[in-house]
Amino acid sequence: MQPEILLFDIGNTSIKIGLGNERHVLTSYTLRTDTAQSADNFGLTLLTLLQHAGVAPAQLKACVASSVAPGFDPLLREAVARYVGCPLQRVGKELPVPLENRYERPAEVGADRLVGAYAARRMYPETPSLLIVDFGTAVTIDCVSGDAYMGGLIFPGPRTALTALSREAAKLPRVNLDVRANEPTPGRNTTTSIQHGLVFGFACMVEGLTQRLKRQMSGPVKVLGTGGFASSIARVSNVFDQVLPMLLLEGLRRLHYEEPGTDE
Repeated sequence: MQPEILLFDIGNTSIKIGLGNERHVLTSYTLRTDTAQSADNFGLTLLTLLQHAGVAPAQLKACVASSVAPGFDPLLREAVARYVGCPLQRVGKELPVPLENRYERPAEVGADRLVGAYAARRMYPETPSLLIVDFGTAVTIDCVSGDAYMGGLIFPGPRTALTALSREAAKLPRVNLDVRANEPTPGRNTTTSIQHGLVFGFACMVEGLTQRLKRQMSGPVKVLGTGGFASSIARVSNVFDQVLPMLLLEGLRRLHYEEPGTDE
């Protein structure tokens, strides 16, 4: 089957754009979240991505978006209307997420967190409880029990922590976080010290937090990892039962096709 829908997972740092159909998310692209660009610039970028994927705008039936970057939303609406020309369904507006939301103020929950929770529940319907660990600008750990979104935890992501470290400590360099080691070693240079500190530090933090959260949840619990850094954590830790790079895009795809009234 050919792509029928265009998917947007809009974060504070990056935008993940996917193409999907009734069965699968077929491919994805990642762009920087640039609120300073014009709608024309973003629209022309979308046309380039569609051309690369071999898809004409006329093939698309809908665009489906979740966003935690309000400044980008008007730009998205204008670009989709002018360059793609199909209906735009936004999570929390045209597209509700059918989970019981137990946040004290439900509107404060980021759309991405609800979409990830929804996707995890639909993918693992028999598992009583789920923990979804999403690595982005922030790391979120979201808890799902039955069909209820229970809430979760938020803390700075690895690259956010690295940026802050470099900014606040003038003598510490900005390094990449590609680590080949399987265990932390005493760093004998500053680069290794930062790399191992951050990578293994985040692995231990996720291990510890998920174990503590599991004790508060009913039944067997699956831990799912998503976001750009999840695969790096999975390489040095067995904390995840599954790493799902396209979890949020899959959630958007399922919302469009599986929820009544969203597939036109």
